[in-house]
Amino acid sequence: MEKNEKLPEEKRIKQITNQLAAVGILGNVFLAVFKLLAGILGRSAAMLSDSIHTLSDVFATLIAYVGVVLSRKEADGKHPYGHERLECVASILLSVILFATGAGIGWNCILSIWNKSYLEATIPGLLPLVAAVVSIAVKEAMFWYTMHYAKKLRSGAFKADAWHHRSDAISSIGALAGIFGARHGFPVLDQVAGILICVMILWVAIGIFKDAIEKMLDTACDEQFEEGLKEFVADFASGEKQEIGVDLLRTRKFGEKIYVEMEISVDGNLRLREAHAVAERLHDALEATYPLVKHVMIHVNPMEDPEEMSK
Repeated sequence: MEKNEKLPEEKRIKQITNQLAAVGILGNVFLAVFKLLAGILGRSAAMLSDSIHTLSDVFATLIAYVGVVLSRKEADGKHPYGHERLECVASILLSVILFATGAGIGWNCILSIWNKSYLEATIPGLLPLVAAVVSIAVKEAMFWYTMHYAKKLRSGAFKADAWHHRSDAISSIGALAGIFGARHGFPVLDQVAGILICVMILWVAIGIFKDAIEKMLDTACDEQFEEGLKEFVADFASGEKQEIGVDLLRTRKFGEKIYVEMEISVDGNLRLREAHAVAERLHDALEATYPLVKHVMIHVNPMEDPEEMSK
């Protein structure tokens, strides 16, 4: 019964994952070919470079897709806690690619300004200008589409892929500035815009990398989340009409999921079966209320009697 209830949700997640991969791959291939033709026919070096950047995003989407699919595999004998961390690995790879892309853009721009090679660039035609505008619009739309579903899936890998789409849109803004500047006697605008783009891309890449590493290292959840858990236990105790204390609370991030370890104290006069039933109901209530919590481990302690402690 439990598997049948989960099946529609699993199918929905699989469908969204496939859609995101299809949109990312097909959209990037279309734009890469369009920019390549525009760069060749319109004599724009900036647009040719931008087409290569777009093509690299195809591999970024493939990495995100593989990471998400593998992370959602069921637990097995060798991996009893599941495979969620594989998505963190995908996010780390994507952050490295994003960092390298940004660094490459910045380095080429700095070199171009240093040796003044931008002055030798051929004045581009109108077609690359149109291609840059189309690229900005399409890639920004792909960013919002991917980010929307990445948040629904709680997928760090697809969030990183969304930022790859936006980095390409920003790169196209740089190409647009360069093409516009070259056509109006200010070719250095391309290089200046490229350096600003580089800083933004590097900042995003570092943020994605840091988030993935935290999830790989069993980092505890923030204080606000843990306080929320304690308040939930207090409300649960009120519903159970008995006192329940939280003696110990530990949380850790495992990929996109959270594990909770908790020691609670209940009336020491309760029978073992009764105390176990309280813990079981609390366990089920926590997992039902917090979708990100994959598993809760609860240990029951007997609550100290104040009169006994005073003796």
